[in-house]
Amino acid sequence: MSLKPSPEETPGLRRRFIVSSLIVAGIFCVLALRLWYLQVLGVDYYRKLSERNRIRYVAIEAPRGAIFDRNGTLLVDNRPAFTVSALRQEIEDREQLFHNLAGLLDVDEDHLKEDWHKREGLPRYRPLPLLEDVGRQAMEKVQENSVDLPGILVEVKPFRAYPYGEMASHLLGYLGEVTEEELSQSEFSSYRSGEMVGKTALERLFEDRLRGVDGQKRIEVNVRGRELRQVTTRDPLPGQNLYLTIDAKLQQAAEQAVGDRAGSVVALDVNSGEILAFVSRPNFDPAWFARGISSDEWRKLIEDPRHPMTNKALRGQYPPGSTFKMVVALAALESGRVTPATRVQCDGSLKLGSYEYRCWKKGGHGSVDLNTAIKESCDVWFYRVGLDTGIDRIASVAQRLGLGKPTGFPFGGERAGMIPTRAWKKQRFGTSWYDGETAISSIGQGFVLATPLQLASMTAALANGGTVWRPQIVEKVVTLEGDTDWILKPEKLVETAWPSSSLNAVRKGMEAVVNEVGGTAWRSRMATLRYAGKTGTAQVVRRKDDNEEAPDDDDIPYQYRDHALFVSFAPAEKPQIAVAVVIEHGGHGSSAAAPVAKAIYEAYFADQGNGAATPQPVASGD
Repeated sequence: MSLKPSPEETPGLRRRFIVSSLIVAGIFCVLALRLWYLQVLGVDYYRKLSERNRIRYVAIEAPRGAIFDRNGTLLVDNRPAFTVSALRQEIEDREQLFHNLAGLLDVDEDHLKEDWHKREGLPRYRPLPLLEDVGRQAMEKVQENSVDLPGILVEVKPFRAYPYGEMASHLLGYLGEVTEEELSQSEFSSYRSGEMVGKTALERLFEDRLRGVDGQKRIEVNVRGRELRQVTTRDPLPGQNLYLTIDAKLQQAAEQAVGDRAGSVVALDVNSGEILAFVSRPNFDPAWFARGISSDEWRKLIEDPRHPMTNKALRGQYPPGSTFKMVVALAALESGRVTPATRVQCDGSLKLGSYEYRCWKKGGHGSVDLNTAIKESCDVWFYRVGLDTGIDRIASVAQRLGLGKPTGFPFGGERAGMIPTRAWKKQRFGTSWYDGETAISSIGQGFVLATPLQLASMTAALANGGTVWRPQIVEKVVTLEGDTDWILKPEKLVETAWPSSSLNAVRKGMEAVVNEVGGTAWRSRMATLRYAGKTGTAQVVRRKDDNEEAPDDDDIPYQYRDHALFVSFAPAEKPQIAVAVVIEHGGHGSSAAAPVAKAIYEAYFADQGNGAATPQPVASGD
């Protein structure tokens, strides 16, 4: 049998052969054209793609700028800290890794999972932080057991360090991770997920200057994303440094004097408005936030009934009590209704209609003039003089002394306090103003409210002759090269030319409060310094019966005890510094608040005696 195709079959085979050859030739032409395109036309584009697959850019965090006090004492710095991070592209069994790491470092496995999920949005090539600010011992354990921890590495990052622990935490502020909400705002367009940002106070206000410029590490990776070698590195640029107006030794003295009590202290330079001490107690540890605050730590802060997260110097509004009496005295003198020699008979109370307004001294002070009224804090003198002067005149003087409106402190969230007027009450409540409201306002109760910062500004204005300065906290900003990039310019808010006779009469009364027998702050006098002040005790809750004897503080629940206040300036003759102290539920200003001011003056004027006190840093824990 023959295998040769028949003549009629030959054309079909030829056609199929030709078609197949054309298809093959076409495929080779397409491949050749594609190869020509890749090697000639698209060479630049694909070289870039190849480079991107081979090269990764990893940011190197820039150290934030440091913060110093007015004398160059370091308040906030940076320290290197170990962070345990995960290279996700190298991890095959995540659950087993969590189990091994938790057992090795004795941490909660759920905490590791929580941090993983929280930061899962980071780019895959960036290490994902699992445990931040771990100790050297933990770092060594991780390195020693690296075989059992594939994909885990230890990084060194700059963390905020606080040589004085919690001191001035409400002033300095704290850091936290930038949130998704913040990242959506144009202000944070240059930030990356997981980056730290200033959240409050100075850290937030000067974020753009403190932040610095991150460096960059250029590394070569294989197809699995594993680092092969480091190609180039651009060093980070640290942020600018802040120099504050506060004095660390005064700040430390004030905080130690307040102790564990809740309250606030503000000390000002009376001739510039510079803040020398700024205390809000209790405070918090900003290091908790720098390394990532735990849920237990956060719960401890928000459940504390003394509100450690509230900046009481700016947001605490208190009845000023008898510290308001200087305002009433100036208003009365300005009105011409009284003179420093005007006497009022105090028998222990003032009858007004069907109501009786008591003096703190049950038996009364007898015949009282202005000096004695301030010195012994006679309520009846101020009831009577306040009624003669009128609430609107009192309010006008209070506003010219910086009360009833924000001082312009740059942090934001500052409360305005309250200075009532007849028009305000009509608008607010739709009712008329009563004489009894003038009487209680004249001793700093009723509707009258002020913040500690406002009380300090008021006292500074009394001390300097009538100028209310805008409180300043930053003296200058210095670049990495040591150049001054910004410097403080004092700013006057209000300037009143009070008659010297009126102002001197009020100041002499304040001087007698501290330095004369019978003065309410006599026990806080100083042998080496003559200063002037005024005590205040502000009721939190009014007693049901004004005629009943006031119970001892120990018999009153803490939250119902009176606030203790003291405002003062020193020296009495040529004032340099003004201090306002508020101790929440502290009882009496003479016993609870005045000693705090005395401690501040001892620290401030120490260099005029046996040498300046030096602030002592505290040991920072892990």
